[in-house]
Amino acid sequence: MAKDIGAAVREACLWLPEAAEAMSHGSPIFKVRGKTFAMYLVNHHGDGRVALWLSAPTGAQALYTREEPKHFFVPPYVGHRGWLGVQLDKGISWQRVAKLVREAYEQVAPAALAKSLGKTPAISAPARKLTAEEFDPLQSKRGQAVLEKLREMCLALPESSEAVQFGSPVWRAGKKTFANLYVDRKRLLITFWVGLAQQTLFSADARYHVPPYMGHNGWIALDVTRQCNWHEVRAQVLHSYRHFALKRMLNALGE
Repeated sequence: MAKDIGAAVREACLWLPEAAEAMSHGSPIFKVRGKTFAMYLVNHHGDGRVALWLSAPTGAQALYTREEPKHFFVPPYVGHRGWLGVQLDKGISWQRVAKLVREAYEQVAPAALAKSLGKTPAISAPARKLTAEEFDPLQSKRGQAVLEKLREMCLALPESSEAVQFGSPVWRAGKKTFANLYVDRKRLLITFWVGLAQQTLFSADARYHVPPYMGHNGWIALDVTRQCNWHEVRAQVLHSYRHFALKRMLNALGE
């Protein structure tokens, strides 16, 4: 198979001494002796970018983002620390990408390792673009089928609406979210509120797990990557909706 952007990123990162790849929140990151110097993110929270986030020398972020906004941006979460976002699919040279990765590595690597670097290898441009499904797994045939069924189910409830939050569709009762569909680590997940007391019971089923960020508020995630019991989902969606809905919505639901 022709090399894609992800393979080119690995070439640019893993030639460096003791560099290692790991996963963080579903995306590849690259470390040296426990310190991260690069992160590869595709359509992060629906931002529309294929990008590297790189540790950068002081002043580099301001310079590059001002002079070349087509290729560079301030990434969220780490931008305040001077990190640099690099758009990989807007025509930037891969030799330049390799140079920026090297500089990122030198920012965090022990001095002895940084001094041992030889010549930066030539990185050829990827020959294959990401497919629509690779860029956004919700665009897959399975993702679209689940989305349409869940959308129909949620929007049939009184005063419900659909919105986008962190790049994923959510459904709200008034202003409060009661269901969410998103992809994490290539898994297609539906989340809804069940309450803290019920999380342990649900988690005994391998299809369910407590999601990060929202799990402490009583939410649960159901893996529907391969199959889905829609009667079960409907029951959970209704339970979550009832928890967040106003009294007039519940009255309308009863009618």
